Amino acid sequence: MGRLARVAVLVNPANVATTEVTLRDIETAAHDIGVQYRVLNADTPREIDAAFASIGHERPDALFVALTPFFTVRRVQLAQLAALHRIPAAYGGRDFAEVGGLMAYGASLQDAYRQVGIYTGRILKGAKPSDLPVVQATKLELVINHQTARMLDLSVPDKLLAAADEVIE
Repeated sequence: MGRLARVAVLVNPANVATTEVTLRDIETAAHDIGVQYRVLNADTPREIDAAFASIGHERPDALFVALTPFFTVRRVQLAQLAALHRIPAAYGGRDFAEVGGLMAYGASLQDAYRQVGIYTGRILKGAKPSDLPVVQATKLELVINHQTARMLDLSVPDKLLAAADEVIE
């Protein structure tokens, strides 16, 4: 994987809270590593198609897709369009890598479900939900779709493959 200079960031403006957090984090990260980014908005399947038409025309070095329920539902469309346009794409949830997206890095759903079970157990034993602390994800996972990397003619460093929680062959 070569040096990044320009990254497209796909967000869903209807999901205001997630979009604000994503853009704030992207701005900080882009500044820290010296990468330019362009924000693309999509709130419908047609707007996703339009965003990828723009990506096809502008040819950024990579794409980051914000994690929103709408994008998760459209994950197959997003992964297929990224492959069609031969754009390396990173996503916030493993579901994307499982359907052909290049890579995903985000909170482990399995760990989140475990936390829900712990909370449920505490409530069933009499704890008041308002007394329970807010818990953030403690386990993040990196999933790399090595088959997609090969299709995009990308060489994934062995060190990154070794660090991944799962490599899809």
